Amino acid sequence: MSKRQIVALLALVGLLIAIYLTLYKAGAIAELACSVGSCETVQMSRWATFLGLPVAAWGIAFYVALLTLALASLQGGLVDSRAVSVALVAVTGWGVLFSAWLTYLELFVIHAICQWCVVSALLVTIAFVIAWLDLRDQRRSSETSVLA
Repeated sequence: MSKRQIVALLALVGLLIAIYLTLYKAGAIAELACSVGSCETVQMSRWATFLGLPVAAWGIAFYVALLTLALASLQGGLVDSRAVSVALVAVTGWGVLFSAWLTYLELFVIHAICQWCVVSALLVTIAFVIAWLDLRDQRRSSETSVLA
């Protein structure tokens, strides 16, 4: 499995989590399955909405964009694209920063942790590391081809 396929898989899992949390926030799910932490406290806090939309809905948009980019990067002429590698690092890097901010809010403002939010933060962090490794490999590959 390629690094970009792994990023796509991580984005798919993150998308499912974001959909689940959005459905809860929208009232379509009465109770969250949360064996560790205080998911409902986090999801019902004033910080669970950003620019008028649930944070989880922003998560859906983020993970759809990441999944689309990762899947597109597996097609024909984009497989060896350094620009796509840079874009994957940029998108996942943004996700890491946003997740870090949300984690800060959970720990120091809300004083509650949502296990699904933690899993999402881990997924995007792992995706960032994988995307960075993909970019590093792209650089090495281009340096090798220039020297050859």
